[in-house]
Amino acid sequence: MTAATSAPIISAKAVTRAFDDRVVVDDLSFDVHQGTILGVVGPSGSGKTTTVRMLTGTLGRTSGEMHVLGEDPMRFSKRVRGRIAYMPQLFSLYEDLSAQENVGFVAALYGIGPFRRRKLIRRALELVELTDARHRLARDLSGGMQRRLELACALVHSPEVLFIDEPTAGIDPILRQAIWGGLRKLRDEGRTLLVTTQYVSEAEYCDRVALIADGELVAMGEPDALRQMVFGGDVLQVETARAVDPELLVSVPGVTNVRQTAPRTLMVTVQDAATLTPRIIDELRAGGVEVAGIEEHQPTFDEVFTSLVEKRRADRGWADDGTGQPRIQADG
Repeated sequence: MTAATSAPIISAKAVTRAFDDRVVVDDLSFDVHQGTILGVVGPSGSGKTTTVRMLTGTLGRTSGEMHVLGEDPMRFSKRVRGRIAYMPQLFSLYEDLSAQENVGFVAALYGIGPFRRRKLIRRALELVELTDARHRLARDLSGGMQRRLELACALVHSPEVLFIDEPTAGIDPILRQAIWGGLRKLRDEGRTLLVTTQYVSEAEYCDRVALIADGELVAMGEPDALRQMVFGGDVLQVETARAVDPELLVSVPGVTNVRQTAPRTLMVTVQDAATLTPRIIDELRAGGVEVAGIEEHQPTFDEVFTSLVEKRRADRGWADDGTGQPRIQADG
């Protein structure tokens, strides 16, 4: 989706949060416009939850400015607080209440009357596909169902802005896709979402991505734009009928990098895949090499994130943690 050109719904400017002498969030700035999903992606301990807590007004900031729906989170009016929702990372509902009763309790906290409450409870449970489990106690639900129940509670009062912290932590990949499908449906209804995740691959589900490491914003942009930032263009995977010399392509205008990954496989970075693909085929044929297959390669976000973090740390002269890579969460 294209972000709206109006004022951002969520904004942070040069925000820092320190605990004693330890800086957890360092000079963080970003905007989120209406009807978009911003994914705040990074490893555990990178400052994601602290950022969400500051944006929801449950934690103060050391310096900087924040606004949500035009108000400072530390001075939210009752009107604005009723237009936002927060889904925390840890399960925080009543285990001895049923799924339906938990959603109803939250609705009552927002002052929703009994008649209207029944309709909203039903709608929230339908949205997260928990209608059949509405009478089951929260403690008897699986971990994935508990996460969906918390999302239903966050949605029951029809908020305009949702802050969702690690909605898929510890959940199997298939259920993760279902949850993200629900979040994107909310986005399509015009709601604005800020979602944190340690699963780097989930950046694909977001409209814009803020990559965070060591409490700092490493990069921000649309997923494809971040790939371009790392690799300098589109990446083509070229399979040839026989062993190929990568030097055949290094001088082709528009080709910015050629990397050989196997005797008959080249990874070619180009300025524009659509216009360069025919030229690459012609150049290889002119060199006596037939192309067996060529397709655009989509680098994983694990590659993108690792490259950006390593570059930032190298630019600042930081040492790594001994592994040579940032600590990111793999799928599975």
